[in-house]
Order: sequence, then structure tokens, then C-alpha cells
Amino acid sequence: MLYDAVIVGSGASGGWAAKRLAEAGLNVAVIEAGRARTGDDNREHIPSHELTWRGRTKAPLAAARPQQSRSYACDEWNADWYAKDIEEPYTLGAEPFPWVGRLRLVGGRTNVWGRQSYRWSDADFKAASHDGAGVDWPLAYRDLAPYYDIVEGYVGISGRPEAHPLLPDGVLQPPMPMTCAETAFATRVKQRFGRTFTIGRAANLTQALNGRAPCHYCGPCERGCVTQSYFNSAFTTVPDAVKTGRCTLVTDAMVHTVLMDPVSRRARGVQYIDRASRQVREVHGRVVLLCAQMFETMRILFNSRTTQDPAGLGNSSGLLGRNLMVHFTDAGASAEFPEFEETPSLNGPNRPNGIFGVRFRNVAGEKPAGTFLRGYGYQGRSGASFDMRAPGFGDAYKKAIAAGVTRIRLQGFGECLPHDDNYCDIDPAIVDAFGIPALRIHMSFHDNDRAMLQDMADSAAEMLEAAGGTNVRPYVDPRWAAHEVGCARMGADPKTSVLTPFQQLHDVANVFVLDASGFPSSGWSNPTLTIMALAVRSCDRVLERMRSGDL
Repeated sequence: MLYDAVIVGSGASGGWAAKRLAEAGLNVAVIEAGRARTGDDNREHIPSHELTWRGRTKAPLAAARPQQSRSYACDEWNADWYAKDIEEPYTLGAEPFPWVGRLRLVGGRTNVWGRQSYRWSDADFKAASHDGAGVDWPLAYRDLAPYYDIVEGYVGISGRPEAHPLLPDGVLQPPMPMTCAETAFATRVKQRFGRTFTIGRAANLTQALNGRAPCHYCGPCERGCVTQSYFNSAFTTVPDAVKTGRCTLVTDAMVHTVLMDPVSRRARGVQYIDRASRQVREVHGRVVLLCAQMFETMRILFNSRTTQDPAGLGNSSGLLGRNLMVHFTDAGASAEFPEFEETPSLNGPNRPNGIFGVRFRNVAGEKPAGTFLRGYGYQGRSGASFDMRAPGFGDAYKKAIAAGVTRIRLQGFGECLPHDDNYCDIDPAIVDAFGIPALRIHMSFHDNDRAMLQDMADSAAEMLEAAGGTNVRPYVDPRWAAHEVGCARMGADPKTSVLTPFQQLHDVANVFVLDASGFPSSGWSNPTLTIMALAVRSCDRVLERMRSGDL
């Protein structure tokens, strides 16, 4: 069968591509590396005492998943959702890098994502014009705003409008409440510094939407949701596409190559390996849309090399795999707020969201930071925890533990600049269990990152102390977040970019890349909402070009 569109991946962008194209009347195939999702995958209410290791250790998980188990979201409840690193390895350059979040389940990373959902502004899209680092995006906020509206209205984003130029307001459900300590902190920081802290904008419902119930505050969204209250493409976009009768979902299919017609220079479809049988199969289509997560998409494009494209498909510019950018984090501070007495509890409610601090460094009207370019946002929360280090014995000890301490913790997430030595390629010496050559990742911290990390800690400590916090503890323990972008930069010039402004390969007119590969910069806030908005925009372009006969 010849499909109108072959979509690789069923996560944030792949789900939207399937929904948008199938509902427009196209026959599509979604090729997913993982298995189908079932009701048994909603495990958020399973108590730890029913688990073999009581959820107390990740050591047994690390035997097969040494990298995946390093993610906070991978635990005893859901480890079977993740790729086995021993079967699907990747390799490294000189520095360590955690490629985590490699899901093998319909829905991809939307099964376990942090759900923080922010619109970007022209401070992100046109940042290079402001400071000269990297390149501007070949589009502006006004081009993407209508698609943000579409995505937010369907996904369901809870949050509070702030009328802040760096954080455009959108289609928001009512916000989740902030705690007393968070409210006081935000108010005091606004008064003292003029900086904005608000409740996070999260893809967790506070009102029913399309048959999905509001969040019931059980807490561990990364283990599933029986009420479908957080956005997961397996609950939403993918079922919508299948419901049309024009979407075929192929699971357990490891795509490794885009099939090319050497005469027409058009893609014919994709080749994949069945995970169970190891048989090699093909799916053919008029258009191929790669939505596999950036690193997986890079692996496919590099492994699709031919005599006509010896450096990888779409790589005439030499930029495929280059300009790797990842948010860096784990710098900030914590402080105690004894004026807000709160009794710690194991019973919840557990709000699946925190507070969010809007970028304030290197912005219009403010003095430049001096030691680094761009900026960062904060995510954090307050809460009372049991004082497990309390001294004593007997009743006094029990009372001391239960007294608890209310703390606020702030964690910065910084914008990574593009650097020539941050990139990915194929390791010619390593293949996975399916015989597919493995990806090699070269990623290291730079001086701009280090200076920003230190400022995250210093500024967090300063604000917490000014807001009345005591026992202020700054920290800097750098690590990379799972927000990988940029290895197939979009732009108008095929000599300096891999993709067009509509995420179409310059070199192959019927191949689109709809994950975060095309991002020219990494922005200061989470990328997933922008990934989805861009995917919808590009799918509308596909439909337009098909109607005109160009595809």
C-alpha cells in the first residue's frame, strides 16, 4: 500500500502529525519503535509495597538500563517502558552525556515528560540579532502564535496569565494554586527585584476537556494516568488519528533508513526491523515525516546515506548533526521558611507542578549580565518534609521528625548556545541488537554555561534570603536536561541550514523533520509546546503542497 504520509514516531510531534493529516483526509501510517500502550500501563496508584524492591532502589534497573535508570522519571513502576541500553547503545566523545528518556511505548516521551509548557517569544526567535550568538529563527512569534492557540486549546495547559513580554499568554485553563510560602516568595521578589514568579504552566488539566478528567493530584504522572489528566499523545492525538479510519499504527518497528529513489531524488518510504521477528520490512508513502526524537532522527538520517548522499540524507550543507544544544540545570538554592508552618504528610494531595521564574538576565531594559550571554528560568516548589535527621529517641524523636520544615527550592534551567564541538554522528564500530549503527554524542560544558550556572545559584540564594528565607543553601551540580535540540537547523539558505522554515529537508522535498531537530536556538524555557506548534504548522504546509500537486 502507498500511504499519503509515513510518520516515524508517535510522541509529541508524531501524534500531532497523525491527527492533523488523518483528520484532513490523508491515509497515514505511524511507525513506532515501541509497543502498544494498554490500561495496565497506568501504574500511578500502585503502592510501593506491591513492588519487588519497594521502589527503594534503582540498582536492579541499571543492569539492563544503566543510562535510562539515571532519569528521575525511570523507576521500578515504569522501567519496562524504556529502551534497554545494553541492546540499544549509544557512544560518547570525550565527555559523558545522559541520553535518557528513550521510550519504547506508544506516546514516546509524552508518557513521562515534565509537562511544563511555555510559549516562546521573539526574545527567543530573534536572540541572535540581540547578542550576535548563533542565528535567528527564519520565523517570528506572529507566525507561530495561531498554532500555539490550536495546540494549547486541545492539550489543556493550566496556568496564570502574566502579561510578560518574555512569556506570552495563551489559551490557559485555570491555574493550580500556589502554596502560602510560594505566594509570599513571589510577592516579595516582585516587590524587591521586579522579577516574575508564577505557577508553572503545565499540561495537566484543571477542567475536564474532551472526555479527560481534571487532575486529582495523586502526583507521579510519569507512571501513567488512569483519568488521562495530563497530556500524553497515546491518550489524545494518536487515538484521534486512528479513530478516523485513515491511520495505521505499526508498533515494535525500529526504523533505520529512509528509502530513496535515486532518479527522482524523492523519498519512497522507510525501512524498519520488526523488534520481535527481526524481519526487515518497508512502508511506502508520498511523504515521510520524521518525529522520532532528535537523536533518533539524526541516526535515521545518517544511516540513510547513499552514493548520492554519502554524508547522510539532507546533509549537503554539512550541518547535519551539528549545533547540538541541550538545556543545562541543577544549579540554584534552597531555603527554610519557618514562618509558614506546615505539617508534612505522605498522603498528599501532591500537586504535579511547581512555580516558575521568568528569565531576567540579558533582557531589554536591564543591565547585561557581563559574564554570559542569554539567560535562564527557574522551576521550583515549596513543601514541608519530614526531618529524618532529627536527633533523639522515642516520643521526642517521633515528634521532631513530624514537625518538619517548610522549604523553597529553586532550580535553574539555562539556554545552551550552539558550539562547533557539540554534535552527534555515527559510531562506525558499534551496532545495536538490530544491526543498526549506533549514534555517538559529543557534548561538553562551555564557559558561558559555567558562568550562567553560577549565576543561577547566586541569584536564587539572593532572592530566597531577600524573601525571608533562612539557612539558605546555594548549589551548583551541573547536568544536562532531556531537552535536546538543533541538529538539523532550519533556515532559508540551504548552504547554511538543513531544513526550510517549514521543517522540510532542503535536499529532499518530501521529507519533513518535525521533532526539535530544526531549532536554531535552544531558548530559555521548555521546548515541547513549541515542538507541537511547529508540527501543526508544518503539517498544514504539507496539506497545502499536496493540494497544489507539489508533493
